[in-house]
Amino acid sequence: MSEYADLLAADGPLARHVADFQVRDAQQEMAAAVGEALDTDGLLMVEAGTGTGKTFAYLAPVLAAGRRAIISTATRTLQDQLYHRDLPLVREALAAPVNVCLLKGRANYLCLHRLETVAAEQAPAGADADLARIRAWAQQTRAGDVAEVQGVAEKSPLWPLVTSTVDNCLGQNCPQFRECHVVQARRQAQEADVVVVNHHLLFADMALRQEGFGELLPGAGAVILDEAHQVEETASRFFGVSLSSRQLLDLARDTIAEHTREVGDMPDLVAAAWQLEARVRAARLALGGALARGPWQQWRERDGVPAAFDALQDSLQALVQQLEPAAERTTGLEHCLRRAAELGERLAAMGHEQEHWVRWAETTRVGFVLQRTPLDIAATLRGFIGARPAAWVFTSATLSVDGDFTHAARRLGVEDARTLQLDSPFDYARRALLYLPPEMPDPNHPDFHAAVVEAAVPVIEASGGRAFILFTSHRALQWCAERLRGRLPFPLLVQGEAPRGELIERFRAYGNAVLLGSQTFREGVDVRGTALEVVIIDRLPFAAPSDPVLQARLAALREAGGNPFRDYQLPEAVIALKQGVGRLIRDVEDRGVVMLCDPRLRSRPYGRLFLQSLPPLARTDELADVQTFFAGDQVRAAGERQR
Repeated sequence: MSEYADLLAADGPLARHVADFQVRDAQQEMAAAVGEALDTDGLLMVEAGTGTGKTFAYLAPVLAAGRRAIISTATRTLQDQLYHRDLPLVREALAAPVNVCLLKGRANYLCLHRLETVAAEQAPAGADADLARIRAWAQQTRAGDVAEVQGVAEKSPLWPLVTSTVDNCLGQNCPQFRECHVVQARRQAQEADVVVVNHHLLFADMALRQEGFGELLPGAGAVILDEAHQVEETASRFFGVSLSSRQLLDLARDTIAEHTREVGDMPDLVAAAWQLEARVRAARLALGGALARGPWQQWRERDGVPAAFDALQDSLQALVQQLEPAAERTTGLEHCLRRAAELGERLAAMGHEQEHWVRWAETTRVGFVLQRTPLDIAATLRGFIGARPAAWVFTSATLSVDGDFTHAARRLGVEDARTLQLDSPFDYARRALLYLPPEMPDPNHPDFHAAVVEAAVPVIEASGGRAFILFTSHRALQWCAERLRGRLPFPLLVQGEAPRGELIERFRAYGNAVLLGSQTFREGVDVRGTALEVVIIDRLPFAAPSDPVLQARLAALREAGGNPFRDYQLPEAVIALKQGVGRLIRDVEDRGVVMLCDPRLRSRPYGRLFLQSLPPLARTDELADVQTFFAGDQVRAAGERQR
């Protein structure tokens, strides 16, 4: 096939080095395609079904080719897996003399200056023990990665105080700059042959180069984007502009702290900072108590909102005026001045329409976020790729719609890419069953979720628990959770009652639990073995039509003469459904049932597109087939006949 495919052959170096290595034709085919892209500076999109072994399929060619490479993922989980497990294995198997580096976002690293500041002041109430642990760890750590810390909760109020953001980092003016963990990590990245990053950091590097401020990451001959189905949304967030109540409150707090610590004789400056904080809280009250998101223009039409945000703008300008003479006195206040001016510009920009951008806002329990988001990042990505001679590989288990890559390629600006679809090697036809419960009401019917509960209970009883139930809305999730409590003799885990990672660990440990989750659990969750044998999905995962970014994208498509449903909503929903279904079979020995409750799969013409895009599952609408499946028999002929 090729020298790159031979790396993964039965007599190749990976097979000799990795215990229980399984030769997979699809993996070798992907390695050959990646190798060709490396040799030609090519552009490649690969959909590799679950079990293909795509990580080895791109790592082996990259290391064998000896090209400097950036490997970008969407999640810290895969970042850590690549760096701590997969890369060392492949490097050792190939005896490749490459220097590898893991680089995370700055919020993952301890800020020595901010730790020193917090230690000199009073820690948040109840956080003294956490502060003691962090200070003890700070004396020992070399990397400064906060993931090393044991015994401090992810949601501890200390973490935002001892890590930095782009807004509050002092940069080269920081007194701890030489010892800075972020700076050291970036230096290591610039010297490495292979750097493992996340998509957000990759786009940060792209933006830095575009603006002429230098490079965050080393120049590379290969860029691999794993979990590429998330690239568009990550890029849209990164290249957009946001302003949050937290940024404003942090600015006010940092200004007061810097004045108290270094100056102490400018009461008008402190008053301006306190006024900013008060007006941030007043702006949140003006937005109303409900948690919601919507177009900014709709928010601005509410009584009291224009006045509240005009007052907020005035308070930022007043703070800038007070900071201008103070900035000469300390580096910290100089930085606060830059932050105040920039945040003022962002707030002012929310008042202006801009073609191909959408302005929207979201309220949280105690705060708000204002956003300006580009409607399309294809041109931006196309420009970056075209300006950089390198091999670019986009890969995921879900990129195509019934084998067609047109939607993903168009959204990512890589219409000229070579495409390759590789099916999963898992035996779905024999080890999995697709159950479409009959006589389900339309998803918009008021009794729909009651019917979901009634249809799900006998399936979960047949499987002995061991189920995910995935919902498209939090409201439906909570409604069904209340009706399942006490009805099932299995542990019930509900999203929101504990952090996601803790829920997954408890799910694995119980071995017979039922977990209710939303789209957060639709991807990036890997439960192998018998702990998970049922995935129930309430309805087809079309994005909420009320989402302001979606509304604007659909309107732009409509104005351009396209069909918003066919060209965007439908392919996006197909890819999302494939992600949810993909939670079931994660290993060659896994087996189980996927239950899709949405009757539109059979009643609407587009339902066929969803079904054709799924793995080759045997299909049935008989509960008895599900019960027989879990009784230990093979899928009955009735299920096979209905495929």
